[in-house]
Amino acid sequence: MSRFAAALTGWSGGLRELRLTFDGWMMASALLVLSIVCPLLVIVVGLFQPTGEVWEHIRSTLLVRYTVNTLLLIASTALVTLVLGAVTAWLIALYDFPGKRFLDWALVLPLAIPTYIAAFAYAGLLDYTGPVQAFLRWSKIGTRLTFDIMSMGGVVFVISFVLYPYVYLLARNAFRSQSASMLEAARMMGKSPFTVFARVGLPASRTALAAGVGLVVMETLNDYGAVSYYGVDTLTTGIFRAWFGMDDFDSAVRLSACLMILTFFLLVLERWQRGRARYHGRPSERVLTATRLVGGRALAAMMACMTPFLFGFLVPFFQLSYWAVIALDEGSSNQMLGWIWNSFRLGAFTAALIVVVAIVIAYTARLHRHLAIDVLSRFALVGYSIPGAVIAVGVLVILISSDRFLNSWTVKYFGISTGLLLTGSVVGLIFAYLVRFLAVGYGAVESGFDKVCARYHEAARSLGRSPLKALLQVNFPLARKALLGGGLLVFIEVVKELPLTLILRPFNFDTLATKVFELAGDERLPESGLGAIAIVATSLVPILLLERFIARRQQ
Repeated sequence: MSRFAAALTGWSGGLRELRLTFDGWMMASALLVLSIVCPLLVIVVGLFQPTGEVWEHIRSTLLVRYTVNTLLLIASTALVTLVLGAVTAWLIALYDFPGKRFLDWALVLPLAIPTYIAAFAYAGLLDYTGPVQAFLRWSKIGTRLTFDIMSMGGVVFVISFVLYPYVYLLARNAFRSQSASMLEAARMMGKSPFTVFARVGLPASRTALAAGVGLVVMETLNDYGAVSYYGVDTLTTGIFRAWFGMDDFDSAVRLSACLMILTFFLLVLERWQRGRARYHGRPSERVLTATRLVGGRALAAMMACMTPFLFGFLVPFFQLSYWAVIALDEGSSNQMLGWIWNSFRLGAFTAALIVVVAIVIAYTARLHRHLAIDVLSRFALVGYSIPGAVIAVGVLVILISSDRFLNSWTVKYFGISTGLLLTGSVVGLIFAYLVRFLAVGYGAVESGFDKVCARYHEAARSLGRSPLKALLQVNFPLARKALLGGGLLVFIEVVKELPLTLILRPFNFDTLATKVFELAGDERLPESGLGAIAIVATSLVPILLLERFIARRQQ
């Protein structure tokens, strides 16, 4: 009887732990998460709507090509970035050679150049009329060496050399934390450096490599500027073509659903692959000593690390700088202040909004400490893994439906037609940014709150402070640096975002990203280079701060 009573007591205690207290924080978080997830649910519902002639045409003639090209693109970029990121990370982590200290942080700089901007730079440099091919024709080499940068291979080259730092950063940290004794044992057995890398280093860092490649794949799926400019048909370009070229919004919704399903499949595959990883080296207490290279090996290591930095950052940066100088000489910078102002105010307001929303959701999870709250908060972060074009289509469906409802309501009760209040407005664009980039701000806010000692919060509550006062007087001051960092990261993401902004921006409203893309499409490359340099310069600051933060954590 005593055992039964003890079990009953434990069961009832478990029920009490499952019980939720619905307060203002809970209601606010639930409403925020619901509004953020709605655009994605709208896309799923669109799959079950009746089909039209345009969609039947796309399904029978174009859908296979869109899907095959998309899969080929992500597979190729995943493979190339894996090789570039893993090799450079292995050399930086385990070897010492001339220029290592510089290359250690310089290899991260390509992340400051958006893929579509790098695509413009390489097109101007390597196209048939560009200086490289003109020199090859002049020197008679062009008759034997020909290539077309405006192709699938060109897109893979550009995206891979810009996005490999995702793999490099995670792999470098994983290699540095590996067991020194395990690597030394492999060397003592007479294994070659390549065998140690392939048979020991890579398997032990499998989780980090999979995570880095997963980030590359997500960014590749989100890309529209590079694939569109190089004329490669993917699901993302198909969304724009169905909507703006064929004037069929329903087909754009269906293509968005196809792209979202592919994205979720890849996310599940990546999580499953990471979950299967069982080969982990036990970190050694001894510091992993870098092997010093001399002679030809040192030169080879330096060149291997310099090549990704050269093609990922230096070449496009100097090409853009050359165009920017030409544009300044021609006085083409008069209107750029307006584009900068539009980008700045969008980024600043969105960053502040996302930090506030992230604080509400993260603080609710901190107050209640419940599994249901954790699951709810994770649902709000799914937008970052969805391509921007898909989110834009889902947000637009909601905006159009809301405008129709408001118009019918005001006509019925007041006899006034409101027209389109939300569709094509800055409000709709900022809401789409919230859905897309909340995960960026939430990660920083959650990390900042985790570093705040729980007893400070509990002490404030025990002294009679309300949750709001405890947040403002205790949590916020202690986590303000993390909140500022999260807002800065969101600001940069908004400035660089292209497909989402192209779809939802108001008429005659240009940002740096949209104007650079428009000018490059009109072959006004020097003018586009000036705006591109502004975007790159804006992105360099947080990239360098991120690298410095990671370096400090490793010390």
